[in-house]
Amino acid sequence: MDLIEPHVALTHDRIDFDVSNLSLEKDYTHELGMRIDIEQKPYCIDLESIVDNIKNKRFRILRPIDDFLRRRIDKMQRLRGWAQTGQSPSVIPSPAAKHYVVLVSLPSTSTLYTAVATEIKKISGAQIVSIEEIKNPFLEETYEGMKKLIGRQCKNGDPNEQLLFHGTKAAGIEGIPENGYDDRHFVATGAWGHGAYFADDPQKSNNYTEANPTNQRRVIFYSKVLLGNISVQNAVNNTIVAAPLGFHSVQGTAFKYKEYIIYRYGQALPYLKIIYKV
Repeated sequence: MDLIEPHVALTHDRIDFDVSNLSLEKDYTHELGMRIDIEQKPYCIDLESIVDNIKNKRFRILRPIDDFLRRRIDKMQRLRGWAQTGQSPSVIPSPAAKHYVVLVSLPSTSTLYTAVATEIKKISGAQIVSIEEIKNPFLEETYEGMKKLIGRQCKNGDPNEQLLFHGTKAAGIEGIPENGYDDRHFVATGAWGHGAYFADDPQKSNNYTEANPTNQRRVIFYSKVLLGNISVQNAVNNTIVAAPLGFHSVQGTAFKYKEYIIYRYGQALPYLKIIYKV
């Protein structure tokens, strides 16, 4: 019996590609199986698409690209004649049933790590300790539902997803990966009202962190945020409790750094936990 399965073994915690180089026998596709479930949202990589990719010598990358994976990609393309296709979602197997969230270290040689580290260096004296990917299936499902809802209300169905920084301290460090950006704990006295505040410059987010007195470590979350239609606010208005009618978020421009504010639960997803010192 032939099996089509992602490149993963019991000693691995990540999936490299959606396909393996195993053979596919005609008319026996009913016997195919996947060892790891990657049909769960937001991946939507089903067995039929994997079979089609194998037939046409295509593969998708399912983890951050580091030095090891670059060698594997080169082997697939140059020696085997396969072609990379589609977006490259970062697939992390779901945590055990008794846990809500799992954090996986991001390789320091990956392109994502390098890009984030370059941004963090804008903070004077910042030194990264680690960057971890956050996997919380419950938060992902809520976020994906909100993405569809906001997308329906935007031009061309684009929910305007952006990657933004959020600095926090104390209970927020543990609470955000577990429970997301909970609207019960949104900032009530912010310049643009009761919402969750994000920035495209980590220097702004650093102002809201606090060094751990034991090891001097700080935490910033790099998050996926659905901004949808943005209402640009040039003046402070701390009475806002929801984005204006026809909009999904607010962009505050009254200060040195731009701020992005959302007002609904599920509109942001914690993606990376950045631990650093200053």
